[in-house]
Amino acid sequence: MEFAELISTPKLDGVILHAPFQEPIDGTLCITGHHLIVSTRKENVQELWLLIQAIDAVEKKQHSSSNQNNGISMGGGTIVLKCKDFRQLQLDIASGNDFLNVYSSIERLANLDKPELSYPFFYRPMYNILEDGHSLFPLEAEFAKLLATEEWRISHVNRNYSVCKTYSSVIIAPKAIDDNTLIASASFREGGRFPVLSYRHENGAILLRSSQPLLGNSNKRSRDDERILTAVLGPHKKGYIIDTRSSNLVSLCKGKGGGTEPDGHYTQWNKIFKNLDKLVKCDGSVLDHFNKLIDACNDVTISSDKWLSRLESSHWLTHVQNVLSTACLVAQCLDKDGASVLVHGTSGMDATLVVTSLAQMILNPDCRTARGLQALIEREWLQAGHPFQLYTSASLSVSI
Repeated sequence: MEFAELISTPKLDGVILHAPFQEPIDGTLCITGHHLIVSTRKENVQELWLLIQAIDAVEKKQHSSSNQNNGISMGGGTIVLKCKDFRQLQLDIASGNDFLNVYSSIERLANLDKPELSYPFFYRPMYNILEDGHSLFPLEAEFAKLLATEEWRISHVNRNYSVCKTYSSVIIAPKAIDDNTLIASASFREGGRFPVLSYRHENGAILLRSSQPLLGNSNKRSRDDERILTAVLGPHKKGYIIDTRSSNLVSLCKGKGGGTEPDGHYTQWNKIFKNLDKLVKCDGSVLDHFNKLIDACNDVTISSDKWLSRLESSHWLTHVQNVLSTACLVAQCLDKDGASVLVHGTSGMDATLVVTSLAQMILNPDCRTARGLQALIEREWLQAGHPFQLYTSASLSVSI
């Protein structure tokens, strides 16, 4: 497919750009396969180069105009671009045909569903590449100190992603646990996400993550799953299971075949429920609250008092507070109590990863450096199977 087939109007003069905190720009709009460019071709006037993949939603507001022959006819209009970096840009276009052509072109380009058509596959850097980002943070190097001990090993049980489609091909596992035990545990966890290592604190406490156990109505158990968690703790030690769901949501999940670890089978683990239900379920209200936050941030006409009121009424900071509180609890269990922690919700790919990532940022200074943060994102999000394409392709405008 040629991008030219999707672009009805590749170039248009007389477009007025409205961007936050700057004067309107009257210039030329150019549409390429991956960028929108607005330029006045004048010195000291900043151009707009906007990656089309950074557009979250496109809205059109067409203007009506009077016509002596036909009465009311449709004129040009305003195209509103809501971007993933929270900016809202407006393009004013005078001609009705050009307005509709530009809108449809942007809409088509912003909704391409084939990854191979995205910008990284076309980008050709004008400099020498010093490091290969695909192999910059190998798991073996990230956990080199841990693997030097007698407690942990590298497992290739998921080499072909046959055990768990959302885990990486390389897993850090306790040395006392063989691959068959990992496979059996995977069959007991939703999506095959058996307990895996996220972080080892300097005092030896371990942070694990997984998905919920599949108990079903018959309260099934998995001795192999229990064996993994017992091996992590060691004899006569206690740990914590931080379930990111409320007890009510756990009961609902149990009715659908899921649930949480029974106390009678996981006797060394104390369970704590945290009410991050909306994040666990990717509740549409979270997106609604996020929308309200972005709208407040982009409204430059309101007073400080009014802005603070809109910020509070968005309820976004309530979600932030709940997540930070849970991450601090995990960090305290690891650091102050010296106890190992298992974090999971339902799928183990949403609130779970937020909590384990923030806990590491609290405890591990390296995660607060640029390179350490990159490694954390690679380890806890990319290799942990977070469905970025599903959640960030249209985060503000489309409910999941």
